[in-house]
Amino acid sequence: MKNVTIYTTSTCPYCKKLKEHLKDNGVDFDNIDVSQDQDKVQKMVDKSKQMGVPVVDIEGQIIVGFDKEKIDEALDL
Repeated sequence: MKNVTIYTTSTCPYCKKLKEHLKDNGVDFDNIDVSQDQDKVQKMVDKSKQMGVPVVDIEGQIIVGFDKEKIDEALDL
């Protein structure tokens, strides 16, 4: 199983869709809610060069937004 970290907020509809998609496919992930911690926001921005969520980190491959096709490809789904 690949190491997956997602950066989200609780109010983002695409974040919710992303989490549902990962759960539906049996993918374990670490969820970091960036609305709760400015240091985590900075870590997300450093990785993605973006302020928007969701940001997906799959083994160091950064995907910005809920791009299902890219996410599935990176996860070999």
